[in-house]
Amino acid sequence: MYKITPEDRQWVDEFRRQPLGPHSPGLLRVLNAMRGAPQRGKYVLICTRPHREWVLGRLSGERGTPVETIPGQVFTSLSEAEWTVFRLRWKELTGSDLN
Repeated sequence: MYKITPEDRQWVDEFRRQPLGPHSPGLLRVLNAMRGAPQRGKYVLICTRPHREWVLGRLSGERGTPVETIPGQVFTSLSEAEWTVFRLRWKELTGSDLN
């Protein structure tokens, strides 16, 4: 599996501009690494009102266990919600913040 490297920082601005795509091959490699990470503790979005509201959650990694929702993390913009998940997953995988 691909491991995100410091050189992959170049793809962050592309994601910020177009979180819903289309994405370059370099950014797709980073996104695939994020999406392919272990399920336990992975940040996800939960749609609570179709096309209008999403909340942030974390997977337990155990089948049948509900997703833990993160209090106060409600989004009315899918782009902003996706950016938040990207930043959180980036930190989990690289140890560095994206500000």
